[in-house]
Amino acid sequence: MRMRQNVSDKRETVDIPASFDVDSKNNPESSATSWKTIFYLCLALRMVNSFLVQTYFNPDEHWQSLEVAHRLVFGYGHLTWEWKRGIRGYLHPLLFAVLYKVLAFLHLDTPWIMMKAPRLLQSIFAAICDLYLYKFSDIIFGKQVAKWTLFSHLTNWFVFFCCTRTLSNSLETVLTIVSLYYWPCMRVSSGKMSSSSRRWALVTAALASAVRPTSAIVWLYVAVLELLVASDGLKFIFLEAAPIGAAVLAITTLLDRMVYGSWVIVPLNFLKFNFLSSGGDYYGTHPWHWYFTQGFPVMIFTFLPFSLAGIIDSKHWKLSGLIGWVIGIYSLLGHKEFRFILPILPIALMFSGYTLAALEAPDLPMGKNKKASTTHTKWPVKLRLAVFFLLVTNIPMGLYMSLVHQRGPEDVMQYIARESLNGEVRSVLFLTPCHATPYYSAIHQNLPMRFLDCTPSEQRGTPDESDRFMLDPRGFATELAKNWSLPSHIVLFDSEERKLKEFLISQSFREVKRFFHAHFKVDRDLQSSMVVYMYTGW
Repeated sequence: MRMRQNVSDKRETVDIPASFDVDSKNNPESSATSWKTIFYLCLALRMVNSFLVQTYFNPDEHWQSLEVAHRLVFGYGHLTWEWKRGIRGYLHPLLFAVLYKVLAFLHLDTPWIMMKAPRLLQSIFAAICDLYLYKFSDIIFGKQVAKWTLFSHLTNWFVFFCCTRTLSNSLETVLTIVSLYYWPCMRVSSGKMSSSSRRWALVTAALASAVRPTSAIVWLYVAVLELLVASDGLKFIFLEAAPIGAAVLAITTLLDRMVYGSWVIVPLNFLKFNFLSSGGDYYGTHPWHWYFTQGFPVMIFTFLPFSLAGIIDSKHWKLSGLIGWVIGIYSLLGHKEFRFILPILPIALMFSGYTLAALEAPDLPMGKNKKASTTHTKWPVKLRLAVFFLLVTNIPMGLYMSLVHQRGPEDVMQYIARESLNGEVRSVLFLTPCHATPYYSAIHQNLPMRFLDCTPSEQRGTPDESDRFMLDPRGFATELAKNWSLPSHIVLFDSEERKLKEFLISQSFREVKRFFHAHFKVDRDLQSSMVVYMYTGW
């Protein structure tokens, strides 16, 4: 039961259910009011979301953004090896540097606020992503689908778990959805679009690539589509794409020049390390099919069958093609992570919204208008079952992963921050895999601290400090103690504590605090808790 939308240009024709096809431009003022309401609702939800995220997911959330920003503003903080090799840009950390500067100016830079404020800032960006995903779904499929797309995005466990984290991938996702909204080639018809729309699309795409150079994978696909359907391809390349890309590259390069102190072309260095030399493989590899068989199914979770049905039924092959393209290209790389393909998750959830909207109005005859859909005052049984199924699978998962699983590192750093304020902590040694906890940005005090280094060696196969410790904790610690600067506190996981307990006692350390970490193992042996030992031999 679909009506055919005839498109005057050579852009793609898409089957859209009549009940979904709502022209939001009939009443611009009403639409603007509706969008504001949606944004404020999403903002409130994402702010709550940010406070409910209390677990440790990926080191880059802290070490590649907040730690760098903390060093820029307060003069202390650790820069990982990536910054010494110039494969990271300062655009993303500067957002949090501005936040830290404001907090310091207002004398609000307490450890607790320093930990919560960055995610609160990210919640604003996440709400923008929610709004633009709604607007994008509206122009593609209509308000009914947009409503259910927003529902899908707000309730998907992985979006909840990840969108308010300070990962560069989170901001990249926001910019990707905003940019897709403005791209003419992604719409059913671009006849009424202003000439500035494509320029806005290019600006946000360029910013996404500046934040994460791998975002160019998305924009290569979109640019090819635009060239195929646009009648002004030369103008697009030479008068829009090239100047805007060059301008953003110049600005970000100047920014990096100011902070690095020398000329650094970050996208080039990033490309050389991650693609040409497969440097990312140092942190582990997965089989080529991992994104298809494990990565993406885990992220989209129980929305998967609804999204697949929506892809087939909507026949919007440009969007579904983008999903396949991104997953396919990332599958060629050895090193794989969930967060790398985060930008396409909202797009996949649009198709889930399509299926849910179809379940809400399955029997409307062809040609029915928007008012006809309002006669359904009670959801069909299939829709109620689908919504119940999605809620009871995603909400517990999102809350568990955000509040329970791997919360040890954040609890440990809050404890260290409190104890150091009371003068109980003089120095800290982390006998854990490298980057297993937040660092100076979490405690906001210039304490002597040391963690085990994991800088990639120039010679492949050479184990770093972290590797050597994990292979032989007792031997490594014994050797380290021969010439260490005696720490007042040692932090380690219980899996290593069992092997080091006698050593710690012999060195006059005793356990002072134990924090729950996880119920099940992830990459290594079960690390069920994190333990803090204190030196008692003063």
